[in-house]
Amino acid sequence: MTPETVIALGHDALQLTIMLMALLLLPALAVGLLVSLFQAATQINEMTLSFIPKLLVTVAVLVLGGSYILGSLSDYTVRLFQSIPGLIG
Repeated sequence: MTPETVIALGHDALQLTIMLMALLLLPALAVGLLVSLFQAATQINEMTLSFIPKLLVTVAVLVLGGSYILGSLSDYTVRLFQSIPGLIG
């Protein structure tokens, strides 16, 4: 196994991780920004007002996009396992 192969495998793993985490974090970031704007406009400083909507959006994204996340992870794992003979020899 050459160093280039190891770097390519690590690159693919990091790319998949970033893509899947962005799927979860970007909607939470957008909702957090909207709630912060609402709090600044109304001068309501309640911590649960920013936490609960982000939590609900994250759960909704997991429910709606969970099959995509699981499919992406299983496809990557299958590709990785199928490439083991070529990596070794």
